[in-house]
Amino acid sequence: MEIRNFSIIAHIDHGKSTLADRLLEVTSTVDKRHMKEQVLDSMELERERGITIKMTPVRMEYKAKDGTPYILNLIDTPGHIDFSYEVSRSLRAVEGTLLLVDSTQGVQAQTLTTLGMAKETGLTIIPVITKIDSPLAQIEEVKDEIVEMLHCGRDEILSVSGKTGEGVKELIEEIIIKVPAPKSEYVPDTGNQTRALIFDFEYSNHMGVILYVRVLDGNIKAGDTLLFTQSKSKFIIREVGTFSPEKKEKKIVNAGEIGYIVTGIKEPGIARVGDTVTTHNKPLPAFPGYSEPVPIVFASVYPESQDEFDDLRSSLLKLKLSDSSLTFEEESSGALGRGFRCGFLGMLHLEIITERLRREFDQELVVTTPSITYEVTLKNGEVEMVYTPIHFPDHGQYISVREPWILLTIITPHDYVSPLMQLFPPHEATVADLADWGHDRVRIQLHMPLRELMRNFFNEVKSASSGYASMVYEKGEMKPADVTRLDVYVAEERVTAFSRVIPEYRTQEESEEVVEKLEKILPREMFRVKIQAYVRGRIVASRSIAPMKKDVTGYMYGGDITRKMKLREKQKKGKDRMQREGKVHISHNTFLKMMQPGEK
Repeated sequence: MEIRNFSIIAHIDHGKSTLADRLLEVTSTVDKRHMKEQVLDSMELERERGITIKMTPVRMEYKAKDGTPYILNLIDTPGHIDFSYEVSRSLRAVEGTLLLVDSTQGVQAQTLTTLGMAKETGLTIIPVITKIDSPLAQIEEVKDEIVEMLHCGRDEILSVSGKTGEGVKELIEEIIIKVPAPKSEYVPDTGNQTRALIFDFEYSNHMGVILYVRVLDGNIKAGDTLLFTQSKSKFIIREVGTFSPEKKEKKIVNAGEIGYIVTGIKEPGIARVGDTVTTHNKPLPAFPGYSEPVPIVFASVYPESQDEFDDLRSSLLKLKLSDSSLTFEEESSGALGRGFRCGFLGMLHLEIITERLRREFDQELVVTTPSITYEVTLKNGEVEMVYTPIHFPDHGQYISVREPWILLTIITPHDYVSPLMQLFPPHEATVADLADWGHDRVRIQLHMPLRELMRNFFNEVKSASSGYASMVYEKGEMKPADVTRLDVYVAEERVTAFSRVIPEYRTQEESEEVVEKLEKILPREMFRVKIQAYVRGRIVASRSIAPMKKDVTGYMYGGDITRKMKLREKQKKGKDRMQREGKVHISHNTFLKMMQPGEK
């Protein structure tokens, strides 16, 4: 049978999963009685948010107009920039892609980024306009945008409706004609050499790690011994099969096909996205382009109760078995106890992981404020990578600090350019390019520090543009940073959990915010409690909580006034001693309130 491997790339909410549903329906891969919306989005979180988090492959069988039977392998990829590495590897597993553009919204920022990856990979690109049944559809205008972007003919753009199924059969015929059949890039010396690219994997408690692979050379079958080229680990295949869309066991999966391998491995860190598995005794060269996912956002995760610490460790290990890009290491905070410092690919990745820990593993978590990695050059010439404020050196111990910057692209209607422009200076963003995108839209490109992106920038942009702006960012170079460490002292004692790295120009503002918030949250003590924000060794902001009052003479009646004076003098000495030696116990609840940005 002829094979066609393809993927779908589109911006969030452009109808990618809905079109996938219609493809499954037209090819009779899923019975009508079993059909539901977002068939390929199996995770509860995906269905709830309407976004694709985990890529999902599916094998469809279809008989073309001329009667030739075809195997169509679709990989439904996530669209968010945080998962761009996984998308880039899945694009290497196919020969063609459908570029989906919503006829009611036009080309969006995320579409451009993924399209760039597809062009670099050399894929055949088939432009498709969706939601043509919508009364808001602007088909001709959107076609103009696609022609300008791809330099293709208007007649090459297909029109479909994922809702009604209009144009889907014609789309399948076009895939068969335009997408090339898979071919091997490497010719083995003998027929028993195998090589397959891992584009994703999952973890099963019973079967261990299950690899999602595109077989490049040879074939795979149960009983074969394969080798991971990166971790150099060997394993015996327990089971192989294809997706339809649930797993379907097969005796053999041949070159050019997409399938799964049950490895039986139950250790984290062995399987990695982008790695190659090959014959262990006559290994073929690894498929090029593998790289380790690099975390760019860090946050500490603590269990609400220290009794749950071991459960949290177990949950993170299980999660890492299905998401190799998650990194974590144990750390300890005097106030919050033991927890884990975790590295994420971006803010959405952080949100998804913490939500999965809560839902899938029933974990109650305390998540600290996200931070980024700083490159600090110390006075002795050593260069340190600092990813937590606690390890950021004191003022005077370092020569310079560098931080990562990003290139951010925003596409927005003309009416919202002015409100958006007002957001950029407070976030240190500089406009690199401003171009008319046609049909009442503007493309703005910005250079800005990554740390500012985490300071509620996405929400501010969505608010200023009434939700019409679309954004995408890519990591840029490291640049000099004018930042410093803010420390918080409560009763003359530094609380490391409240330390943060802040820009110099926001020193006063951030210091005032943190001491005011603590003043409202901390309970009163028997002595005056000072709350101080220190920057560069000096107090920038200060508040004090008045002590609780106790009338030590309240029980007395009558008698000489000197008796009352003696008691008051004794109380005064006790208060002075408490002021000098008193400790403030900061409750777990106080830390929780401080972590919540909306709590004042």
